[in-house]
Amino acid sequence: MNMQRDFCEPFRGKKITVAGLGLLGRGVGDAAFLAECGASLVVTDLKSEEDLRESTDKLKHFPNVSFVLGEHRLEDFQDKDFILRGAGVPSHSPYIDEARKRNIPIEMSASLFARLAGIPIVGVTGTRGKSTITHMIADVLKASGQHVLLGGNVRGVATLPLLKEVRAQSIGVFELDSWQLQGFGESKISPNISVFATLYPDHMNYYKGDMDAYLQDKANIFLYQKQDDTLIVGSQALGAIEKYKKDIHGTVVVADEAGLPTHWKLAIPGDHNRYNASLALEAVRALGVSDEVSKKALEAFKGLPGRIELLREINGLKFYNDTNATSPDATLASLKTLHKGAPNTILIMGGADKGLDMGGLLEVLPTYCKTVVLLPGTGTEKLHLEPATYTLIKVFSLKEALEMALKKAERGDTILFSPAFASFGLFKNEYDRGDQFTKLVNEI
Repeated sequence: MNMQRDFCEPFRGKKITVAGLGLLGRGVGDAAFLAECGASLVVTDLKSEEDLRESTDKLKHFPNVSFVLGEHRLEDFQDKDFILRGAGVPSHSPYIDEARKRNIPIEMSASLFARLAGIPIVGVTGTRGKSTITHMIADVLKASGQHVLLGGNVRGVATLPLLKEVRAQSIGVFELDSWQLQGFGESKISPNISVFATLYPDHMNYYKGDMDAYLQDKANIFLYQKQDDTLIVGSQALGAIEKYKKDIHGTVVVADEAGLPTHWKLAIPGDHNRYNASLALEAVRALGVSDEVSKKALEAFKGLPGRIELLREINGLKFYNDTNATSPDATLASLKTLHKGAPNTILIMGGADKGLDMGGLLEVLPTYCKTVVLLPGTGTEKLHLEPATYTLIKVFSLKEALEMALKKAERGDTILFSPAFASFGLFKNEYDRGDQFTKLVNEI
């Protein structure tokens, strides 16, 4: 039974600008919820109406929703009750600054939910592993009988509509990227149980090469915790947060793969996934879940789409979709996980530049790869590859990439789609990229 609370009350009759609609479904879901609650909305996005039609079509039947697309206007950031800022909208754009100047609150959906829901929140961040850890925690809590609300950076899940599903005993489990954590910083709140898994260079195009700025956003996951809260930090990220030691008020638990009992056999491969499972285990222990329940749920966890996802095996040839590897560290982890001793991987990689150092990945390609197929993109153009022991092929489309990979493949080989770059250019986003690859493989 739902709690007898009116979650529309904070929004009814309010004038709200939704800045950044996007195409992932999260912005649309939040806007629809606010409109249903009786708010008067201006939805604005720099993308054109044509680009956003998939999203705008779902909102056009609301008489209290108007659109300003292909631009932002200062007037839409004035005389409002609050601005709901999407993750893709810079925290200090001239428009957001205009709202701040007028003392208009800037909200983001995950932190707004956390403030209004009145339930315990588990938040998970990290450059790598956060999606897997989030879903592991959710699965364990569900297995323990908890009512779990899964949100944040989860594909197709809008966070604000989850307010309708809150019960007295609910727990929110949120995957939080650095942008969503800007919202927690703005609201000066942190989750009750925070998991900080890993920190590697990422999104350096957005952060202008400043790792400290990236870490500062990530740190919001623990900076506002209270004494009875808990921070689970992965050993890889421990050194990075050392400088915040005096600002940590909750209980700190350090975890890595060594903390996962050796007799627990995971269904998903790789030391990095044992590391992920260990952090998930410590998070649910902090919530009082028994190891017996955790073991069963973690061993049954099958992994997520787009993360070393085995799509098919045809005539001894394995096809993996790893589209969510948008950084060189992620691709390197996948290559290591699938390595069988000889360089028998045909790697399809390439895409849009994020300002990351590719040197470490390029150096080890001969160890793991017999062929590297490069997709076009601003990041690909900056690569300086000198193939010696492996074949290098440049293509113009994903279809051509798979065709070339198949020509080079032999029984026992692995075709791994692990881009190491962002998806902009050929694709709408990394999910679209993975969906297209999956479709092509299934058509073989």
